[in-house]
Amino acid sequence: MIHLPQFISDLGFILVTAAVVTLLFRRLKQPVVLGYLIAGFLLGPHISFMPTVGDPENVKIWAEIGVIFLLFGLGLEFSFKKLAHVGKSASITALFEVVAMVGLGFLTGLALGWSRMDSLFLGGILSISSTTIIVRAFDELGLKGKRFVSLVFGVLIVEDLVAILLLVLLSTVAVTQTLSGVELLTSTTRLGFFLILWFMVGIYVLPPILNKVRSLLTDETALVVALGLCLLMVIIATKVGFSPALGAFVMGSLLAETRDAKRIEHLITPVRDLFAAIFFVSVGMLIDPRVLVDYGGEIVLISVITIIGKFLSSGIGALVSGRNLKDSVMAGLSLAQIGEFSFIIATLGLTLGVTSDFLYPIAVAVSAITTFTTPYQIRAGEPFFKWIRARLPLAVMNRIDQYRAAVNQEGSRQNIGSLLWSAYGARILSSTILTIAVGLTLDQLVKPLLINQFEDSPWLSSILTGSALFLAAPFLWAIMLGHPSQQIAGESMVRLKPLAPGILIARALIGFTLVTFLIQLFEPTSAFVGFTAILATLVVLGLIVFAKHAAPVYERMENRFLENLTDKERNLGTPERPILTPWDASLGEMVVAPNSEVTGHTLMTSKIKERFGVMVSLIVRGHQKILAPSRDHILMPFDRLYMIGTDEQLHDARKVVEQDAAEELDADKPLKFGLTSLPIEASSPYAGLSLKDSTLRTDADAIVVGIERAGTRILNPESTATLEVDDLIWLVGDLKKIESLRPNSSAFAARDVVS
Repeated sequence: MIHLPQFISDLGFILVTAAVVTLLFRRLKQPVVLGYLIAGFLLGPHISFMPTVGDPENVKIWAEIGVIFLLFGLGLEFSFKKLAHVGKSASITALFEVVAMVGLGFLTGLALGWSRMDSLFLGGILSISSTTIIVRAFDELGLKGKRFVSLVFGVLIVEDLVAILLLVLLSTVAVTQTLSGVELLTSTTRLGFFLILWFMVGIYVLPPILNKVRSLLTDETALVVALGLCLLMVIIATKVGFSPALGAFVMGSLLAETRDAKRIEHLITPVRDLFAAIFFVSVGMLIDPRVLVDYGGEIVLISVITIIGKFLSSGIGALVSGRNLKDSVMAGLSLAQIGEFSFIIATLGLTLGVTSDFLYPIAVAVSAITTFTTPYQIRAGEPFFKWIRARLPLAVMNRIDQYRAAVNQEGSRQNIGSLLWSAYGARILSSTILTIAVGLTLDQLVKPLLINQFEDSPWLSSILTGSALFLAAPFLWAIMLGHPSQQIAGESMVRLKPLAPGILIARALIGFTLVTFLIQLFEPTSAFVGFTAILATLVVLGLIVFAKHAAPVYERMENRFLENLTDKERNLGTPERPILTPWDASLGEMVVAPNSEVTGHTLMTSKIKERFGVMVSLIVRGHQKILAPSRDHILMPFDRLYMIGTDEQLHDARKVVEQDAAEELDADKPLKFGLTSLPIEASSPYAGLSLKDSTLRTDADAIVVGIERAGTRILNPESTATLEVDDLIWLVGDLKKIESLRPNSSAFAARDVVS
């Protein structure tokens, strides 16, 4: 008789039950994740009339693989570069929400009489929203064109990274059983070091390798390569003391920067979904109905705290970041749930044996409740905003608007700290990390091998020291002598010129410290402190003398890194989107489809403004830019239109203008075109002049679409409108030219001298 391994029969029960339940949930238009949880509940040991899993340990192994592939898939959607583009609004909102919910969850647990560890893990569970639930809710409700949606997606990107950090920190706390601030700071710094190192090395190595073997990559081999790279990074992350989930996430985010990202994401989706299903089923198997009954009150309380707490923390965070009240309310209601990362955090506590058995099923129950309520909360967002606006005093609304205008106005001009980071900071940080990585690699990997072979050699430490300094020389040159980033404008360097002596001293001290670090890794520091200092000084002087040899090496490495970093955009022709407005209106970009009903018509005969209430501020046709087009301009196929209007107006216009728009639009150089504000101060050459008499339009290559004056707004002002001191005018046009007109800019100062 043929023996069927228990694992295969267990897997069969899991998948069949999951298939039946999830089909039912699809029929009922409910989230599939909940179906997996219920399937696991039915297969668990607490339901006697259903067949149960014979060997739970096998399921746990497959569930761990499920977490790895789930995080790998999230990494493919994440991309480190997205983090730089989501802006300060998403970052501030996410951090505000996470900190608030960790604290609120911790206090709630203590108030319920739970242990400090249970309370801390509850805070982590409540802090991360569900990407899967939110994306599916937006798809079903047709909201992806709304302005607040971009804020929500940005928050989710930041939350993904924060969740990885939480996993590391909670693991550290669970092992040490203490909330030591020093330990948490050390873990955070260590995580940041390895994340940046893996990102730089991965971007430097992966794209060239994939480019060389691209002709050999069938769907089968591409899938095998992607999974192999994923598991390789899992092994590396585990070896240096991090979780397997972190390694999978990092490799996914590295592959997301390559040209093959979309293909890999498409190929990995079925594999990820299969193992993710097993993971969620294993989560459901741990649900004990007796715990749900015994802790019913706590479940309801925590669900209410989750919805209200996440709404308030996300909404207030968005307001603090400079978003308007409507976007803040809508984002807060959209983010008010927990999901897949919460299960992973709860599983971590259970696996490490530091949380009580009741916490896990409570987390699952709260997730189920908040998942069901999410679509209804999003639908209620706009009516709820109108209800709030009708009851808020006018003075409060004006104060919110003034704060938002001030935040976005200040954010439009770089401060000294931002300029220092752009000119020197990023290069010094990356070079410092690579220098330390060179030393640690030689010390931890190469040195043990050489000791086994040449244990008695008196020259071993000198050879290792020399090798470390030689390999790190290009990075040390970049820290101490490298030129500022080429992307920094000349006027910015003028602002940094008074700081040049301090910058030079700081760079020299950093370089000297790193040289000392490399020497002391391989030399007995207790006996040679003075020798080390002298040798470090000589090495620094040597770098200055032989800089011409180190400089070309570093510059070639940096250029290759930057080319690999933009490889995806250069080959896919991905255009940079214009900056979005901080005002109530949005700046939308849309492409005229060949078969659109407006194609071939003028702006007047197409009646775009009359039908949808939007204003066409720019038409881009090939390399031609038509600013403030007249009503007689004809709309041609593949014209790129920039319109100003509300979310609803732009959404309605897009359905007509982009009807089945072709994807073959030629993506030219990204436009630095957008909507921004400009204050009129007493020194402004435009103060006291009408729009018609001023040279503002030609100076800024822009049009004035609004004026804020003493708390009131003038939309589409007449050409006879006079500009007064303390007005805040809103312009659509060339952002670089508008920036040059801002008070205290070098161009503005030059204009003032000439006049």
